[in-house]
Amino acid sequence: MTALLEFREVDVFYGPIQALHKVSLTIEEGETVALIGANGAGKSTLLMSIFGQPRAAGGQILYRGQDISRKSAHFVASNGIAQSPEGRRVFPDMSVEENLLMGTIPIGNQYAAEDMQRMFELFPVLKERRNQRAMTMSGGEQQMLAIARALMSRPKLLLLDEPSLGLAPLVVRQIFQTLRELAKTGMTIFLVEQNANHALKLSDRGYVMVNGEIRLSGTGAELLGNQDVRNAYLGGH
Repeated sequence: MTALLEFREVDVFYGPIQALHKVSLTIEEGETVALIGANGAGKSTLLMSIFGQPRAAGGQILYRGQDISRKSAHFVASNGIAQSPEGRRVFPDMSVEENLLMGTIPIGNQYAAEDMQRMFELFPVLKERRNQRAMTMSGGEQQMLAIARALMSRPKLLLLDEPSLGLAPLVVRQIFQTLRELAKTGMTIFLVEQNANHALKLSDRGYVMVNGEIRLSGTGAELLGNQDVRNAYLGGH
């Protein structure tokens, strides 16, 4: 069976500096897969390379069996991949509703009203804030908005880059509970996250990245139980 997303020995450079070294990984349809690693390990670079920013210098990135490593970001987005980026990056002067509508650009707005209601059910706080400018919301609310905006393009594959970064523990639990609900609907999720505990508990499988290389892989439970992973990312507990 063809994987939904596959990296085959992908190299990525920033100028003379190699950020990814022969990275290979697969994500099957309906899976939640985590990529964990320290800050600066190359996790965000891997996600961004799916959209060609930066482009893979070697190897292949396959989506549904098609090599997308030379395709435009618009092509990738309009074919079912959406990303909630690190640092949220909502449109600060736009309202919640306007931010959500921006998420429909890759597919058009024919489902916008229906999908906006679905986002309000998934994230009730967004309904309360629907006319509020994004810049006036809390970090947690902005993170919910960034995820909801990505979902407005009806993606087959949802990429999440550090969704817990800088958020209070209670908000992190709320966001991961929502991701759990999304996973139950069959949504395929690829999660890049420094919070290894939350990420691996949520995920079917996981990969550990160190200095731009995949060093370990296994089920979420296997990696949670791995002493090296526990020492490096879970404080040894």
